[in-house]
Amino acid sequence: MLRKFLFSITIIILLSGFARGQVSVGGGPSVEEAVFFPFDDHAIPWRNNVFVTPVTATKHPANPVLRRGPENAPDHGHAILYGTVMKHGDKFRMWYLGMFEVELAAGQAPGWWRPMCYAESDDGVTWTKPELGLVEFKGNTKNNICLIESEVSGLAKVNDFLSVIYEPNDPDPERRYKCVYIAHPEFADVKSGRSTIGPDERRWGAFIAATSADGLSWKVVGDRPMNAGNERFEVSGLYKFGDFYYALGQLISPWTWRMDGSDVGRVTLTYRSADFSSWSDSKAFALARPGQLTSTPVEGQQGHMGAGLWNRGNVVVGLNGLWQDAPEKPEDGKYWNKGVTIDLGLVLSNNGIHFREPISDHKVIARGKPGEWDDTALLQGHAFVNEGDKTMIWYSHWDTGGKLKDMEIGLATLRRDGFGYLSRKIAGTSAHVETAHFQTGKPARVFVNVESVSSDAPLTISLINELARPVEGVSAKVTESGTRVEVPLSSPIPAGENFALRIELPDAGDAKVYAIYVTP
Repeated sequence: MLRKFLFSITIIILLSGFARGQVSVGGGPSVEEAVFFPFDDHAIPWRNNVFVTPVTATKHPANPVLRRGPENAPDHGHAILYGTVMKHGDKFRMWYLGMFEVELAAGQAPGWWRPMCYAESDDGVTWTKPELGLVEFKGNTKNNICLIESEVSGLAKVNDFLSVIYEPNDPDPERRYKCVYIAHPEFADVKSGRSTIGPDERRWGAFIAATSADGLSWKVVGDRPMNAGNERFEVSGLYKFGDFYYALGQLISPWTWRMDGSDVGRVTLTYRSADFSSWSDSKAFALARPGQLTSTPVEGQQGHMGAGLWNRGNVVVGLNGLWQDAPEKPEDGKYWNKGVTIDLGLVLSNNGIHFREPISDHKVIARGKPGEWDDTALLQGHAFVNEGDKTMIWYSHWDTGGKLKDMEIGLATLRRDGFGYLSRKIAGTSAHVETAHFQTGKPARVFVNVESVSSDAPLTISLINELARPVEGVSAKVTESGTRVEVPLSSPIPAGENFALRIELPDAGDAKVYAIYVTP
């Protein structure tokens, strides 16, 4: 009887964990497809005679693809992708920050407002700004401002970075869109008081969460910031990984510090929540630039505004602002950050908590040459879409001199999932990799994103068991290049057991492996 009971419990656990035929890598969350990127040394830990070549994205010739509006528009001052782009059906949807001033408000004082604006596109290049009719602005509602409602008015005004996610399976239709953003409310508006950590300020970074049925009309969650009673926090991102929502953002000393208590520049920290309503009162130290953690930190090196993220289920990839201080402080001191430069670098996480730069200082998107529209500092968004054989990434420009020059939104593209590729390091010597182990709830297929293979120079992929030994008869050769080529295995990968993949590069030629996919 006990054996039968335990067997039943095991079956229930297996069915609940893989209810839709999902796959789990290394004991991580169950997802509908697992992707193994070549720069991910957790997903592909075992390597012989290979190296990774990172790729810099190509900027679109029509940049900037979304420009600021005319005088009296809510985005006349700037239109920046402190925001999100996603694709629903045939429509690209963008949430971004407008600003109607043409001069920066002094100190971004409490109550200062940068509206959450909305745009749509059929191709991700040509955008329209629909008249939503939701918010009165300069005497009428003919604008593209999203409505945010709150019991406390100071919480409903976006001041800085916003991030949107869409969960179509949320049982509550009013919560299918979720977002977080920074507000700068008056201290009196924060019912639970404020922090005793750090210096007193005229403003503070309040972490606000909101939900929506359509992504256009929003309601703030609760009557206080999610970090109420805690220190300042400049939230910049939102994603769900496994059982938790994570909201990551930026802090700097004196509100945060290195492990030994010493000061640190801008780094990324993360809150978590199981229900999107109640958030943790502790944070994880999520990301720092490598030079920030050396015994003598690299002068002027910081990370800017958390990271713009793309949740791929078993791994989170994204862009971090590679901030570098100006060589000299401005003489007038008016714009303290004048001369700061920022490129956008690659980051990733395998657990949704801790992030790293897989290739330090690599620029996925580099700032433009002097005189180009994006020549000063770049700002990342949560703005990644795989479309056909391309990965589309939107970003924007920051004029750190405070003049709001060219603060608009651009587009860059890569080969689909082509952030980097594996190839042979030493010619004439065998080269291969082995992935981390994974388990699927249903028999699975394998696809590869590969270039420069042929019948004379094939990529060989075989299945290995939990002891890293070959599974007899389950191997195949890939002779065709493409962004998603199915591996012609003799049979699907069996469900319910731990397996890994061994990928052997051809002896001849110059094969490039961009990604491997396991799909139940």
